[in-house]
Amino acid sequence: PLVEAIRREIYIEPYGVIDFSSHRNNIHPIDVYSPHHPILDGLNTLLAGYEHCPFPPLRRRGIDAAYKLVCYEDENTGYQTIGPVSKMLNLVCRYAAEGASSQAFTRHLARIDDFLWMSEEGMMMTGTNGSQLWDIAFIAQAAVETGLAADEQRNESVCVRALEWLDKAQMREDPVWYKEAYRHRTKGAWPFSTPEQGYTVSDCAGEGLKAVLALQSLDYMPKLVDEQRLRDCVDLLLTMQNPDGGFASYELVRGNKRLEWLNTAEVFGDIMIEYTYPECTTSAISALLQYSSHSPDYRRTDIDRTVKAAVQYVHDKQKPDGSWHGSWGICFTYAAMFALESLSLARETYGNSASVRKACEFLVNHQMEDGGWGETYMSCVTNVYSQHTKSQVVQTSWALLGLMYARYPDKQVIRRGCDLIMSRQQ
Repeated sequence: PLVEAIRREIYIEPYGVIDFSSHRNNIHPIDVYSPHHPILDGLNTLLAGYEHCPFPPLRRRGIDAAYKLVCYEDENTGYQTIGPVSKMLNLVCRYAAEGASSQAFTRHLARIDDFLWMSEEGMMMTGTNGSQLWDIAFIAQAAVETGLAADEQRNESVCVRALEWLDKAQMREDPVWYKEAYRHRTKGAWPFSTPEQGYTVSDCAGEGLKAVLALQSLDYMPKLVDEQRLRDCVDLLLTMQNPDGGFASYELVRGNKRLEWLNTAEVFGDIMIEYTYPECTTSAISALLQYSSHSPDYRRTDIDRTVKAAVQYVHDKQKPDGSWHGSWGICFTYAAMFALESLSLARETYGNSASVRKACEFLVNHQMEDGGWGETYMSCVTNVYSQHTKSQVVQTSWALLGLMYARYPDKQVIRRGCDLIMSRQQ
């Protein structure tokens, strides 16, 4: 009765008479960011026909193989999976296969709240179970770089607690089924959120390592993360560089881009394989170089070779107008901040690098009259810089950091941006 009631609530027509396959391509134009490839539509037609006359042994073998991967993913991630969409799909699979009283289904139910939060508009679901590591890593680095962390009398407790959390958040083992589930190893990594979620993320590993190095450089700070664990992270990062010199997010680029022909998502593009990103690349190599400063003799040749290839990757990805396309923030402004940091690590500045000068001119040309920067999410959609009607504090900060990495000579440009940020402080 409950299922039938839900169906009546969702569908206008009686559920039993709907020919779902005929509506496969009925998609609102605003949702078609990544249109179906003709090969996908052709395969869907063939498979819809196969559904009416399946070969039982082949179907059983396929279902068993897929279900085994579902189980591996659940156990590797503490029943959170990589995100809430796949979690709910896995939950339904475990319910269908093992029942409502099974341990697997019960454990899935226990982790649903990790993704839910109540907003002014009602119940919402996050894209992950949080961003805890990502947040604390930048907070810790900022506290050290600004000198706040050095004030032992006022801030010791806060900084020690931050390090304690970073200590607990590092993943100290590989997932149980990482080989069987085709996962990248995780030993030594820091995640985006919590260690239970269990996915290596290259930039989070890098920023986590940098945060620990920064905090443990303070005289009063306990050395909770020992040298071997720091080296575990270095070893991991060195396994994540791709042949083009860049770093992807979760794993190496493994597949051919033609796999995107099978992308069924419509609202997302470039999701079938990994891709390399200037942002992830910068976080990884900046962490490796900081570790080299901390321990100059450990794998120095490997680190130098990795950094050299990564810097060349950043050069290769620069567009003719001096920009880089960002994927983990909006969009050209975000990528420019990271790319200019990468080039600064190779001692490239406005004064000695044509690439840096082009990047700085790109940023300066988009500074708004009030001194700030503002870019809309449409840049991510159109792949062309989209100016916001109002400057944004966060993007102004990104642009200024990029210019400062580059040692941009016109201090007035930077001063105007700083004035804008200060004027917006609550």
